Amino acid sequence: MRSVKFLVAAGAASLLSSTAFAADMAIAPPPQYYAPPVEDFGGWYLRGDIGFSNQRVKNIAMADGRNAQLLSLQETTAFDTAGVFDLGVGYQFNNWLRGDLTGQFRGNSNFKGADVTTFPAGNGVIGNGIDNYSASKSEWLILANGYVDLGTWWSITPFVGAGVGMSRVTISNYTDNGIVNQSGFPPVAGTYPSGATAAQASKWNFAWALHTGLAYRVNPSLTLELAYSYVDLGDGTTGPVTDYTGFTRGVPMQFKNITSQDLMFGMRWNLDNPTVYAPPPLVTKG
Repeated sequence: MRSVKFLVAAGAASLLSSTAFAADMAIAPPPQYYAPPVEDFGGWYLRGDIGFSNQRVKNIAMADGRNAQLLSLQETTAFDTAGVFDLGVGYQFNNWLRGDLTGQFRGNSNFKGADVTTFPAGNGVIGNGIDNYSASKSEWLILANGYVDLGTWWSITPFVGAGVGMSRVTISNYTDNGIVNQSGFPPVAGTYPSGATAAQASKWNFAWALHTGLAYRVNPSLTLELAYSYVDLGDGTTGPVTDYTGFTRGVPMQFKNITSQDLMFGMRWNLDNPTVYAPPPLVTKG
């Protein structure tokens, strides 16, 4: 009888042990799934920018070099601010290097300038005069750009970059209204008005730019930019200049070394936004 009780007790203990083991199996942690890291860069993007220019020209002069004959020249020049718009396509190579190709239209900017000159008027007489210039200027600019992203803090990435390409500078509505004093130089002695006009003309140049700015990543598909660019646009030219008598001199007025400091606001749209890995849902039974 005692052996029967021992067998019953042993069976009960075995059953309790099996039940505890089964309970342990029920609460075992779910299998771990491998989730590859999600990269925060890479792929093609589109961009668009809008901003304004702050332009300068080194000097303006007739293309035949007659300014070299002047005894003195005091020149002032200024461009009005103009709108700048561009579109482009680019590629993000990794989390610090990217490049893009942009096509930019730079709107009409009004030009005002003045020359105060002294010149040899013959017979030992020194003449002097004032020229007041006006014109308008616009450009198309195509640039291949490269950028280095310098790290990201709170979704903000500072960057620097450079670009090279071509500019098409168009000068139009050129006029020159002035006064010339040639006292003591017969037969044109005295003070009289002068003037000139020129037809519209365009010129292609090598162009380059330097960029810097801040980028803010709104989400994996959209990045906003605030940027500054220094752009060297090359030279501009008018058509042949015609003076106030109707005589065409056959040479244009040249605008030498046009540069601009641009402030731009832009957006980049990532076309290859990486897919975020999500493990399958865990299903448990009660």
